Amino acid sequence: MRFVDFAPFNRSSIGFDRLFNLMESAGQLEQADAYPPYNIAKTGENTYRITLAVAGFSQDELAITSQPNQLIVAGRKAEGDNGDYLYQGIAARAFQRQFSLADHVHVTNASLSNGLLAIELAREVPEAAKPRRITIANSDQPQIATQKAA
Repeated sequence: MRFVDFAPFNRSSIGFDRLFNLMESAGQLEQADAYPPYNIAKTGENTYRITLAVAGFSQDELAITSQPNQLIVAGRKAEGDNGDYLYQGIAARAFQRQFSLADHVHVTNASLSNGLLAIELAREVPEAAKPRRITIANSDQPQIATQKAA
């Protein structure tokens, strides 16, 4: 089964369009590029770490861009030594890796050490988005509606 119909969920769910679109696009078969290899780890209840193996790239050759609900990591080697290699097994090609982020997830830190780029992420839900209790007005008291004269 390659297609999932989310129509039944749309009847009782509001605002999940982005989630359904992500699930549909993830189900499509794509030729995924495995370069550079990476790990995603949950380091706490609301913290995560993405580690990319970027051996041979310097800080100046890497770019991290955070957009709403998306993180883009790109690398481009500077023009340099184009010697006559008998064998070149160290990949130095340009890359762009995209990660979809949940709402309220943002980058807190990034570091490069020993050829590994570590990007720290945290989910911080603002007070306005946290659950709150709604008080119910007493129906025994008359409600006074104010209307402007037409």
